[in-house]
Amino acid sequence: MKVGLGLYRHMLTRENYDFARQAGCTHVVIHLVDYFGRSLANAGENQPVGGKYEPWGLAGDPRQLWTVEELKRIRREIEDAGLVLAAIENLDPAHWFDVLLDGPERPRHIENVKTIIRRMGEAGIPALGYNFSIAGVCGRVSGPVGRGRAVSVGMDGPADEVPVPKGMIWNMVYNANASPGPLPSISQEELWRRLTRFLEDVLPVAEKSGVRLAAHPDDPPLPAMRRQPRLVYQPGLYRRLLDVSPSRANALELCVGSLAEMTEGDVYETVDRYSREGEIAYVHLRNVAGKVPHHRETVIDEGDVDMLRILAILKRNAFDGVIIPDHTPQMSCAAPWHAGMAHTIGYVLAALAMFEKHPETFRNFSG
Repeated sequence: MKVGLGLYRHMLTRENYDFARQAGCTHVVIHLVDYFGRSLANAGENQPVGGKYEPWGLAGDPRQLWTVEELKRIRREIEDAGLVLAAIENLDPAHWFDVLLDGPERPRHIENVKTIIRRMGEAGIPALGYNFSIAGVCGRVSGPVGRGRAVSVGMDGPADEVPVPKGMIWNMVYNANASPGPLPSISQEELWRRLTRFLEDVLPVAEKSGVRLAAHPDDPPLPAMRRQPRLVYQPGLYRRLLDVSPSRANALELCVGSLAEMTEGDVYETVDRYSREGEIAYVHLRNVAGKVPHHRETVIDEGDVDMLRILAILKRNAFDGVIIPDHTPQMSCAAPWHAGMAHTIGYVLAALAMFEKHPETFRNFSG
């Protein structure tokens, strides 16, 4: 089991790579989508939050895909800092919005995704996280609701009053000049049909390129958000996604926080099942209090999830992938994001060291 750090595009610097190593990480997962550069709703030293109905910002350049040279340069810079690049997380909505919408640009956008996967394979990057969602991560609110008044993110009720407008997908604006009005709602079965076509189109390329596609569950995990359906909002729906097209390249970006927010299932049984079956590409580790649509993110050592038990299950099942803390509450200091991440990473490393040096403790937690 490896411990890593997730870094947003504007954080891809030697200073942050050194911070990751100093905190004890060996791997990083990076975002190349820029949620911050053209956004008034996201603070640069936090996760992208937006607002309950405010988007994260503008999508990228639809004409400019990530190049092999760029990917190789980033990987080289990460390796020069003593780290391993484990995955890229998320596709830019500008590159594939009509795959999600089943629009007229779909053939070109499918080729975009195939090209990105091929280039990742050529650059030696083994996993691509993605979230097949129309509304994306939305409906969230933030405030000083964490321990010691730490600023944290959560949900204060359903988010269906305001539909997704035309020109927006995945909580980012891809067409600022779109005609007014809401995006027409579709059925869940239609969304599953679109996912199925997506996987059928791109998995052969991923298999040939040596890249695993890692599907994130819905965040927040509700059946619908902003009058659009969701795919993986209960634990068993992960199995449906895997069964759409069985392949090692069809894998999971397992998010413990999102699983814990779901209204059905057992988070420990879910982690045990998918780690035992070898379906997990990498793990997001985050603790939460409550279930959708009323929940908040907490620091790693409080909340509803027994994180020692989660880590023990992963160790028992010989999970050898990367664990990253995807989010943490903001700590009151000069570097809120860094402090929160260091606290979480230290907790995880201490737990793994305890399991290694005290097998009886590991057995007690792993069941």
